[in-house]
Order: sequence, then structure tokens, then C-alpha cells
Amino acid sequence: QVTLVESGGGLVQAGGSLNLSCGAFGRIFNINNMAWYRQAPGKQRELVAQISSSGNTNYGDSMKGRVAISGDNAKKLVSLQMNNLKPEDTAVYICNANVIPTGWGRKTLDAWGQGTLVTVSS
Repeated sequence: QVTLVESGGGLVQAGGSLNLSCGAFGRIFNINNMAWYRQAPGKQRELVAQISSSGNTNYGDSMKGRVAISGDNAKKLVSLQMNNLKPEDTAVYICNANVIPTGWGRKTLDAWGQGTLVTVSS
């Protein structure tokens, strides 16, 4: 079983910054990529940022230029630095990892965290 644990959410004023972290736990042979998504009330889940095991990054349009994703494969950690936050960034931020669990051969698993709430006040 693979578990993702997020931390770092909270209340911040508009223009402020937050850093989210996510750790992957369990019998993991390899991590292909890790990502952050977000879901606001009444809206669809959307990609914020993704990082591959080789360090390639991909950013969603909604926060591009205001966020930076970084990862440590050896520690199975991913972080998301968010700057110049806006009230419309208020959402539950959810960690995602595509991994190869130990003993699964080449099959992959998409794991999701429970999410951490980010609230940006105006």
C-alpha cells in the first residue's frame, strides 16, 4: 500500500506565500512522477504542477509563474512553493504520485493524498 501525506496548508493573506510538502510512504520500488492538483468548491480538479523522476516539470496555466515544484526522489518528497497567492487560489491541494510498488513488476499505481486546505483571504 502506498500512502501520501501532505502538509503546509493554511490561511494566508492575498499576496502571501505558502510551501506545501508531500511525502510518499509504503513499499515503493520507483517513483515515476509526483504532482500537485487542486480542487475548489464546485470546480473540477486541475493540475497545478508536476515533476518527473528526471526533474522535468510541467505547470498548469492557473498558477504558472507563481509556483515552483521541487522533488527529492530518494526521500520520496515533493514540495510546492506558492507565491503571490490570490483569493481564487483557495482550494484543497492534493498530492499525486505515479509509482511502481515493490513486487508489481512494471505495473504502476496512481496514489492520491487526502489533500490540504489552502485559504487565501482578500
